[in-house]
Amino acid sequence: NALFRKNWVSSPSSTQASDGLGPLFNERACQNCHLKDGRGRPPQGDAGTTSMFLRLARDASTAEEKAALADHRLLNLPDPVYGTQLQELAVHGLKGEGSMRVDYQERKVELTDGTVISLRKPTYAVDDLGYGPLDPRTTLSPRLTPPMIGLGLIEQIAPADILAHADPDDRDGDGISGKPNIVRDGLSGELTLGRFGWKAQAASIRRQAADAFAGDIGISTPEKPKHWGDCTAAQEKCLAMPNGVQARLGPAEAPAPVMDLVTFYSRNLAVPARRDLASPAVLAGKKVFYEIGCVACHTPKFVTRRDAPDRAQAFQLIWPYSDFLLHDMGPDLADGQAVGEATGNEWRTPPLWGIGLTETVNGNSFYLHDGRARSLVEAILWHGGEAQKARDRFAAANATERDALVKFLESL
Repeated sequence: NALFRKNWVSSPSSTQASDGLGPLFNERACQNCHLKDGRGRPPQGDAGTTSMFLRLARDASTAEEKAALADHRLLNLPDPVYGTQLQELAVHGLKGEGSMRVDYQERKVELTDGTVISLRKPTYAVDDLGYGPLDPRTTLSPRLTPPMIGLGLIEQIAPADILAHADPDDRDGDGISGKPNIVRDGLSGELTLGRFGWKAQAASIRRQAADAFAGDIGISTPEKPKHWGDCTAAQEKCLAMPNGVQARLGPAEAPAPVMDLVTFYSRNLAVPARRDLASPAVLAGKKVFYEIGCVACHTPKFVTRRDAPDRAQAFQLIWPYSDFLLHDMGPDLADGQAVGEATGNEWRTPPLWGIGLTETVNGNSFYLHDGRARSLVEAILWHGGEAQKARDRFAAANATERDALVKFLESL
């Protein structure tokens, strides 16, 4: 927990076990993005964007790049100058890469019973670019930091149990064609199942943590020894800045003991107990959840593997309400950015456990990958693609049924 909350500082510093920040970065501590181990929020006025950032990627343009993607050696291609994500902050002597701008347009949606709900449609741009223009092929994908709870349990679901729910060709004809994101393990080199991240691009908690250290804070790890974070060859001044590697501590700014502890912490944050299980409204909402088809993607339960390294996580009945597969969510939620085998229309089904405590933990109620939804009702109404039928059934339900479904979600 102390390491998760620790603010890293720029090099050189008298606090040698804490230096190495940046040189370009989004935040100085894990906790500053994962607020109280919960989810982030989109920019609010002058409050900053520290818990949401923009992923940068472009399509392959050469035979070599296409081969690297086909072989799973790369997930996608970075912007030639700005790298894999926009870092708004920089150490002294450098300037940040730019600032995210979000503009919203309100969109009115009328439900079958005449109720009108206002949705906000975001568009994204970057102001004050510090190092020249973005490549014209580069896409911007906003990513809200997800909650940290239950990750260790998710990691211990047997891959076969997740793959059993995959139906990429929709052979059963139900309109739901969940598919896995198969990624190459950065250490073993083996192809494996991705299950973490908005597009299921990370296969393990440790890899996800290493990616965040490098991309979000600019800290190198044994798994990702990038001492200058996301700096690219085009950012020469960034690469000339000192790094925080201390020979007596190891070959990375966050050496193996730090990664061991941060990974352990991330694996063992518990899922909160459910509330109001016997409430008539909650039970009625559960019935609606099943009847309108939410469970087609939000798979209620799994059992963790018997041979989990930690006995506390072995053979546990868990209720994440996710299949951890990729689904086409339609054009309104598309970011146009491929990540591994995930297309620009596809997202991993996010787990719903703990979602009812979002406001309690974080003091806000922003949902979906970019926080555009200000309520659970708005989040449901943004569903499209494979979830269109379930969304339309929700819109056609009466107010009592809709309220009950929200009560059920709030109980998770």
